[in-house]
Amino acid sequence: MSDFTPPADSGIHPAELSELSAMVRSGSSLIVIETHDEPQALKLFVELRRQLHRPLFQWTATRGLSWIEREQVLSSEFEDPGKALAHIVQRRDQGIYLLKDFHPYLKDPVIIRRLREMTRIDQGLHARTVVLISPQLTLPPELEKVARRFVLKTPGREALRAMIREEAVRRAGLRAPMPDALCEQTVERLVNNLDGLTLKDARRLARNAIQDDGVLDEHGLVEVMRGKFELLNPDGVLGFELETARFSQVAGMPNLKRWLELRASVFNAAEPPPGLDPPKGMLLLGVQGCGKSLAARAAAGLFGVPLLHLDFGALFNRYHGESERNLRESLAAAELMAPCVLWIDEIEKGLSSSDSDGGTSRRMLGTLLTWMAERKSRVFLAATANDITSLPPELVRKGRFDEIFFVDLPDEATRAEVMGIHLSRRGQKAELFPVEALAQATEGFSGAELEHLVVSALYVAHAEGQRLTVDHLLGEIDATRPLSVVMAEPIDQLRQWASTRSVPA
Repeated sequence: MSDFTPPADSGIHPAELSELSAMVRSGSSLIVIETHDEPQALKLFVELRRQLHRPLFQWTATRGLSWIEREQVLSSEFEDPGKALAHIVQRRDQGIYLLKDFHPYLKDPVIIRRLREMTRIDQGLHARTVVLISPQLTLPPELEKVARRFVLKTPGREALRAMIREEAVRRAGLRAPMPDALCEQTVERLVNNLDGLTLKDARRLARNAIQDDGVLDEHGLVEVMRGKFELLNPDGVLGFELETARFSQVAGMPNLKRWLELRASVFNAAEPPPGLDPPKGMLLLGVQGCGKSLAARAAAGLFGVPLLHLDFGALFNRYHGESERNLRESLAAAELMAPCVLWIDEIEKGLSSSDSDGGTSRRMLGTLLTWMAERKSRVFLAATANDITSLPPELVRKGRFDEIFFVDLPDEATRAEVMGIHLSRRGQKAELFPVEALAQATEGFSGAELEHLVVSALYVAHAEGQRLTVDHLLGEIDATRPLSVVMAEPIDQLRQWASTRSVPA
């Protein structure tokens, strides 16, 4: 066994321990670990202490400095962070010092200076290592260049399988290797849903999902997926939809439907067929209110995966670099939720090609393009846009998206289908209405406008104390000026651009 191979039951990756050991032994005096799983980080350093034979201390605001191996507090005065750092500088025992939740004190110039001086001292035989452990930690510029970041690894699939079986047996109160109700296929689905989480979080979600009798049902899997999303999206930038619209709810768009159906099996395959890569994404360009957003939702339903909605407006932050960081973290969360569909609605509003925002949009574009080019996970990007002229050329060039679809105003047959759908949704018997005649009378109407006129006609009928009639619908048609009339020139320009650069949906 290697000197830096952890015990088999420790839950520690050997490569993880080896990497941290190399970082400490090379003289890194300031290490930063961002994690919510403090116990796992502590477990890693306890094992490292055992193998390096160096004293290990921890600091918290409630206890100050204490020996971990002796569970002994050094002095109550070291609850003060400044005094604790001063004491660490004076020690000559090559200690490793874990400072937990130290991030609030990194706004104090004296604390910053003390840490900076500690990293500059020629420590020689008295080398020490300070480790900052917090859920989220933004270093001041003075420390960013001298610190090294270490990322805790998440448990592998085999470790997750073992944990699931252990929890199932414990919940069922059995001694058998695994309850019959928890089949291998179900275990694999649960492993897929827990992949990317810390062992602590994965165990908590697994416990909630497995019933008292050791049974894991479909509802449990759904709740695991929802719980995982909440853990990965603490700032609420991403939206999550599991019950996505099915393509039966989308009228028209035959080319788009066929294109997605051909790629669904490859997207869902754990290993794609030889010569084929999983589909990466599509850009839906078109007239407002014609079903682009519904099509994005329906793509998730067709693939049978969750839909994540990225709100670009929520990403922007007034501090330099924070908007890009928010985007990177959102994209990373989407990758951990894979397989999924990531929907960016009205993408042009977040990636304007102008520099009026100090270059933030350009940096955001660079972050997104890099992710689109390098991602390996099964995240299908469904972006929608209304104004192609606002999109930067780098985003729409060939190869960025698998395909660009143009969603035009619905034709007569599609309008009849849309009218029938919205009448049925509102408790009306669509077969009692002449939807074909209504479709002829609504030329130039978008899908959203067709829905609006049905709703408006129902309000009129309700106010009159009558059942909905054709006359109510015709009255609303006559009173409506569709967008295709009000915005005729921009829509014509959009159609002209799309005629040679996109595929009709």
